Amino acid sequence: MTLRIVAPGLFTTVQDLGRPGLRHTGLSAGGAMDAYALRIANLLTGNSEGAAGLEMTLTGAEFIAEEAVLVAVCGAYMSPQVDGEEVPTWRPLWLARGARLRLGRATIGCRGYLAVAGGITVPPALGGRGTDVRAAIGGIAGRALASGDTLPCGGVAGSPWASAWAAALAAQARTAGRSWAAPPWWVPPAAYGGGDAPGGIVLRAMPGRESGQFSEAARSVLYREPYRVAPASDRMGCRLSGPMLERETRAELRSHGVAPGVVQVPPGGQPIVLTADCQTTGGYPCIAHVASSDLPLLAQAKPGDYIRFQPVTLAEAQELDRLAELSIRHAAVGLQGRLP
Repeated sequence: MTLRIVAPGLFTTVQDLGRPGLRHTGLSAGGAMDAYALRIANLLTGNSEGAAGLEMTLTGAEFIAEEAVLVAVCGAYMSPQVDGEEVPTWRPLWLARGARLRLGRATIGCRGYLAVAGGITVPPALGGRGTDVRAAIGGIAGRALASGDTLPCGGVAGSPWASAWAAALAAQARTAGRSWAAPPWWVPPAAYGGGDAPGGIVLRAMPGRESGQFSEAARSVLYREPYRVAPASDRMGCRLSGPMLERETRAELRSHGVAPGVVQVPPGGQPIVLTADCQTTGGYPCIAHVASSDLPLLAQAKPGDYIRFQPVTLAEAQELDRLAELSIRHAAVGLQGRLP
């Protein structure tokens, strides 16, 4: 079973939940920028949460289903259409053989995700199927997708839940005379709840390892003033523009380990929030660290959006992470009990 790429969009890659445990070798974990959206999309197609899917940035891709297939579209809203008819998101979506799925420009959020029943079964590389463009591994030859690429997919055979829904939705589509069908229910995107606050997306953050090297005024500015996402942002880091953050000491730092969520401050004073493909070490001071539960919100911040930081303690960040995981567990249990 394959999906054929008609148009790849701006930047579309195969992504899973990354390659943890290799940062000591210099290889970033990578994986989906918005892991929440990919995990839910996988659950909606009967996959394990870590199955490989597609990540689309700012502009979606266009596909042709070469066989009937069950998919799910989650994350940023990209006005998905099947054969010219708008289709719903955050739920299973059955496509007939030859159906054309097109995702357009992101009008809400930045990154959209497509999961396919059985996962995208490109060969694993170093324990993951996700694309690391800098290392040129994973996905399709370690690169973004291009027109004409075909993506192998596992199909519904491995999941009784997906098989049941595929059969029910196929019958529904035949009755309606359409090339697609979807159930009336959907999984609410709980991770985004409350994220779009007046004045910008709110990211909760803890003090960083070098926060004491910044004046109290600079730390106050970080948590008081909005910052705007710069166009140069990518999967390595979200670059922000706004009030300058001045470091009190000029001493150079030894290179040290960094991870997604770290808020670095280069000499220019404009913060950078490291993201999924960030380097494994860095020498810029870290003024804060975004809670991992809010990284999906950061993934959906597009150039021009405003971001505000809200201070939390380590204990509060750990509780936020626990609640985020709990919401996914609830979704997984609820879906297994929802049969056609």
